[in-house]
Amino acid sequence: MLGFSISSLDITIMEARNFITAREMIEENNWILTTLNGEPRYQKPPLPTWLTAFSALLFGAKNLFALRLPAVLMVIVTGISSYLLSKKLTDNTSQSLINALITVSSLYVVVIIIEAPWDIFTHGFMLIGIYALFQIFESKTVNWKLVIIAGTTIGFSILSKGPISFYALLLPFLISYGITFHFKGIKNKILPILIILVLSFSIGASWYAYIRIADSEAFVAIANRETANWSSYNVKPIYYYWSFFTQSGLWTIPAFVSLLYPYLRTRVPNIKAYGFSFYWTIFAVILLSVIPEKKSRYLMPVLIPLAINTGFYIDYLIRNFKTLKLKESFIVYFNFGLIGLIGIGVPIYGLIVLNEMNDFNWLIFSLDAIILLCLGILIFISLYRREMKRLFLSTIALYIALLALGVPYLKVLKNPNYKNVSQLKQEVESKALKLYGYGHIAPETIWYYDDKISNIVYSDSTYNLPLDKEFALIASKVYPDTDSTLNKNYTLKYISEYDMNSAQPDTRAHKSRLLNKYYILTKK
Repeated sequence: MLGFSISSLDITIMEARNFITAREMIEENNWILTTLNGEPRYQKPPLPTWLTAFSALLFGAKNLFALRLPAVLMVIVTGISSYLLSKKLTDNTSQSLINALITVSSLYVVVIIIEAPWDIFTHGFMLIGIYALFQIFESKTVNWKLVIIAGTTIGFSILSKGPISFYALLLPFLISYGITFHFKGIKNKILPILIILVLSFSIGASWYAYIRIADSEAFVAIANRETANWSSYNVKPIYYYWSFFTQSGLWTIPAFVSLLYPYLRTRVPNIKAYGFSFYWTIFAVILLSVIPEKKSRYLMPVLIPLAINTGFYIDYLIRNFKTLKLKESFIVYFNFGLIGLIGIGVPIYGLIVLNEMNDFNWLIFSLDAIILLCLGILIFISLYRREMKRLFLSTIALYIALLALGVPYLKVLKNPNYKNVSQLKQEVESKALKLYGYGHIAPETIWYYDDKISNIVYSDSTYNLPLDKEFALIASKVYPDTDSTLNKNYTLKYISEYDMNSAQPDTRAHKSRLLNKYYILTKK
């Protein structure tokens, strides 16, 4: 699903930060005291960065596929864990596979790899820990191997992004388990639970403890800033997540139906398992809603129990779709009919748009279009014959085809003014100059420049002027032309512009932070 296309997407701001940290780990040996552009970066624990750096060492530090590979592998781990947990929960292999496929094809489970790549690590590791915990709770005897697995993977989750998944995934799991399964025999498992807590927090807190001692001042400053963000940054109302089920993408309508508890509870063979996934989903949303800071991507952990919950509805349709009356089957025709239209419509739309382009392979596009058209037609045939299992698998195949075959064509639609700063490095070095930044420089710019870019002025107008008689300077958003201090001390010569936006100018997707102006400054 992702192997063919993942390197075709432009690097995002969060990826750039993480990849720069991984690069500086390798180049400057900053494996523990992590840095970003030479400055301390303790906002995120290092485990995902270590894995990314190891992948870069194996396959190349400039290879986007290599840098994204660990996150892609964590999607696989998440899918497998979803399958195994569902198997223990329902004792139904077919439904467990459905749950796993829904999990890995949910929109934000895929998007999170690009938008906030470290989230998939914290939630992926936590789901392994939850799978082990579920078996510990359900077993009459203690399996110490599962205790070690639970403690280690929960610790790895904390070492990936702090206690985020502990709060957003594990805590609602424990609440829902208590409601549905009542923690029977828990008194006999106090010791293993304590060992899990000690082991997980020992692993998860180890890096934080070391940083607190080794670089106390920077750690405290960053911690205070991050803590303040939770109550003052991206603050949204408590109902902001009410449409959380839409984050599952093509499963939006089935996910919504699966949340209609009075409707589905009488249609599932295992009401206790369904109630468990329902409460897990709802309490995850509630816990996230009470936090003032909210972003759409924070809902990603909700998609894991939601996928299991949706699987109950899909399983019901597989067993009963042929006999459903029109008023109940209409939603199925509507949902999968839309998906079938996507399969037919995307190649037609692509043909219209790409007809004006000449920078792509028509032979490959024709093959892609045929595959998508065939899958779209197969979906309509399955609808007509009311073959729900084939309909579900055809939908999964269409989703795979869209990502594997369609995403690379996004590269074709380039900004005509596109110019990467990687070219700037060659120009600056050819003139034996050093490049500095004027104020904030986007992480994407630093990543593609392939070197650190020191700032000469900060947002509080504190100057850090270089000793060089002549140096290069780039700026975005705010430009140095009217800076009285610089104009007093230097002669400013504007050279050119570097626009790293793939989106067309004058569009909403065109970001000012990726538009850099390049100057040469000479001391007067």
